[in-house]
Amino acid sequence: MKSILNIAAYLFVSLDGLPDLRTKMLNECNSRGLKGTILLTGEGINMFLAGKETELRGFLDWLREDSRFQTLQAKESWSDEQPFKKMLIKLKNEIIRMNHPAIRPEEGRAKFITPKKLKEWLDRGTDDLGRPVVMVDTRNAFEVDYGTFENALHFNIEKFTEFPQAITAHKDELADKTLVSFCTGGIRCEKSGLYMREIGMHHSYQLEGGILKYFEEVGSAHYQGSCFVFDEREALEPNLDSIPVERSIRKKLKVG
Repeated sequence: MKSILNIAAYLFVSLDGLPDLRTKMLNECNSRGLKGTILLTGEGINMFLAGKETELRGFLDWLREDSRFQTLQAKESWSDEQPFKKMLIKLKNEIIRMNHPAIRPEEGRAKFITPKKLKEWLDRGTDDLGRPVVMVDTRNAFEVDYGTFENALHFNIEKFTEFPQAITAHKDELADKTLVSFCTGGIRCEKSGLYMREIGMHHSYQLEGGILKYFEEVGSAHYQGSCFVFDEREALEPNLDSIPVERSIRKKLKVG
């Protein structure tokens, strides 16, 4: 059995006293031998952590003792080795930069669809009202290269701040479709979903928990390839195992 627990988690919640919070969290992580990256911002927290199961679950229990983090949920996967080299906690202006201050997920989320319900729609090709379903990939181009949903719409963007302009340019042609935006773990869609609604794309949803939650609950149905993750594992297969070395895009780039 694989011995290292990996988690990805985020929560949009107003935070203050970030330098002091950073110090406390870093001390807690280091005392438990955890490694990874945590982003702290005024709008919330985003983290990718790995370590021994008891220590990582203990850290989450400690974190949730703070009422601001009580509702934080984590997506889990396992590995044979520690995928991070160090423990970093960074202070940022936004959890995920979009440059649209009016988009505030803490004040209300966009409509979402569960992985199992999405599979029902994709199996049928339409939503419950008979509207065609289009998957909208909000990730950067290099992430899409690893894998994505079948026939998904993507824009070859290099950074998330380019997404609003890209989706707006396709607004008219998508008017009669039901849209489901997705990303790795769901965090980008917390903002993209709200933005799409703001510009009048009312038949739009976000995939709850992103690709990783879809893998966990559904598997590979309607998905081709793997999912890039932000650690040394590089990417995960639909069974949540890391991709084989011989299929590594990074390896191909190094030798090619």
